[in-house]
Amino acid sequence: MPDLSQNISVRILKAAEAGHYGVPGVVCYNLEAIIACRKAAEAKKSPCQILLFPWAQEYAWDHLVNLASDVCRSASVPMSLHLDHAQSADAIRRAAQTGKFDSIMVDMSHYEKPENLARTAELVRYCHDLGIATEAEPGRINGGEAGVQDTGDLEGILTTPAEALQFIDTGIDFLAPAIGNIHGPYHGVENIKLDFPRLAAIRDAARGKVTLVMHGTNEFTADIFRQCVQVGMTRLNVNQVVLRNYERYAAENAGRTPLTDFMEQGTALIQERIEWMMDAVGSTGRATDVKI
Repeated sequence: MPDLSQNISVRILKAAEAGHYGVPGVVCYNLEAIIACRKAAEAKKSPCQILLFPWAQEYAWDHLVNLASDVCRSASVPMSLHLDHAQSADAIRRAAQTGKFDSIMVDMSHYEKPENLARTAELVRYCHDLGIATEAEPGRINGGEAGVQDTGDLEGILTTPAEALQFIDTGIDFLAPAIGNIHGPYHGVENIKLDFPRLAAIRDAARGKVTLVMHGTNEFTADIFRQCVQVGMTRLNVNQVVLRNYERYAAENAGRTPLTDFMEQGTALIQERIEWMMDAVGSTGRATDVKI
């Protein structure tokens, strides 16, 4: 197996695991969010990962990818670029061939488990040969987000420790377990039902083999983020958690505010929420844990 110990995504999450803190993985759709990630990371002296969906390449060729990669490479703190929820071999190969992504989620969770495992193993080998770290989702996290296939018509399947080990055997570097988390809205914090004993069992089975990452965090409070970190999550993916104030501002001010002011204020609103999250997951001040 190729040595990925110097891969920046691996180093960021290994440091988080060792330091018992989490790192934000921020889903970005536009320039404002990408710039906000760097501004927040440098302001809080925190590691950070930018997450793009394959939609970014479908919409804008490699231009958003190039921007995000340049932001990560030029930042004064550790940042990496991750392709999230790549749900086809074509999307994975296309992204890998850019040479810009540090890690890719091989998301074959819409297939039944035997085919999921086989496809995952094949694509993990492909990515590793190019020096790219990989992630997979054992079980199935239901729901959908903008830019991701909605699995709401498929049965949600919670991850077991035994299943986690099956996916670890494919060679992945990061594991995204299903523990009651969902993509999209929970429709109230009271509806967030995470199985932390299950997560602890998965963590114990996976220890030393992969790092754990959290999907489906819409509506999470600071306390819920902290609980996830305490039980072993290293990267916590966020979408609406950091975008909601920006989207509210955009709805109220689009076409009524000079465009440069609109973009700057939008960026500031996203940055503010990312900084809040960095405090919540404990990554503030931990940039020096990762050597760049």
